[in-house]
Amino acid sequence: MRAILLSTALLSLSACWPQSAPESVRIEGSTMGTTYHVTVVDGPADMDAERLEEITEDALAAILAHVNNWDPASEVSRFSALDGTGPVEISPELQAVMAEANRINALSGGKFDVTLAPLIDLWGFGPKKPGEPVPSEDEIAAAMQTVGQADKLILGQGTLQKALPGVSLNLSAIAKGQGIDAVGDAIAAAGATRYLVEIGGDLVSKGLNAQDEPWVIGVERPDAASQTVEVVIPVTDMGLATSGDYRNYFEQDGVRYSHIIDPTTGRPITHTTASVTVLAETAMAADGLATALLAMGEEEAMPLAEAEDIPVMFITRRDGGFVTASSSSFDALVAQMEE
Repeated sequence: MRAILLSTALLSLSACWPQSAPESVRIEGSTMGTTYHVTVVDGPADMDAERLEEITEDALAAILAHVNNWDPASEVSRFSALDGTGPVEISPELQAVMAEANRINALSGGKFDVTLAPLIDLWGFGPKKPGEPVPSEDEIAAAMQTVGQADKLILGQGTLQKALPGVSLNLSAIAKGQGIDAVGDAIAAAGATRYLVEIGGDLVSKGLNAQDEPWVIGVERPDAASQTVEVVIPVTDMGLATSGDYRNYFEQDGVRYSHIIDPTTGRPITHTTASVTVLAETAMAADGLATALLAMGEEEAMPLAEAEDIPVMFITRRDGGFVTASSSSFDALVAQMEE
């Protein structure tokens, strides 16, 4: 998975991690080019740190076998390497993430796209390095020939196929959330009912923390030179993800090029929305929606969020500072969790 899409704008506040509660078990580690933190409160008697780490690592290994673009042996890499266009049988894991990716692609008018890799590479956020010449119109047009999941990929019941041989599949903008959910499901299956699973700032929460309160999450100010918390959000029984444009970009000839690329234009976004935070039933949905709504920008995405009841918060650059705006469903959920 690409670290540039795994970098998010979330910091878990120290209040999220009880320092002395004996009923809490906490572990941390590395995965997907970033770090993970898992906390379980009042878990089963046999769920010590060693057991929790085993559950977490097994769940991550199982999901990465299907969705890890950096592993040539993974299911998604093998599919991308295929030259043919016939239907290929896929796992339930790949079926689930592709179904959600298709839903978000349609909802966002194509702003979320899992066939985006040729453009990502072209703009220097893959093998091509920042600092090389900005792509020409012809290069962009050529890359876009195999971009567009709505008509370049065909998802069947247990099958997936390409419309063109050169189409590739990159799930980095949604698979981290799927991994978070997989860890949460595995922990729940082992008997835990109160936990927080966080990978690279995105997370899923169940129940209350060790203080019998919602988990307290800080959303970082979208400023690469700062690690200041902009907004604090209480979260319980929800997935949460943030996508930002401020840590992965390059500048050339006085122009700033973000790693967030609009699949409909083939170019990095140019609007002033700097980060988007989404609450959803699953981390996978929150992960994909955060990327899609950032690609759209607040002006275009807020009406969609209101029409579709998407709980979302935007942080936008304005007059040398930042302005926060949130959808009515986001405000209602936060108010509910604060009660």
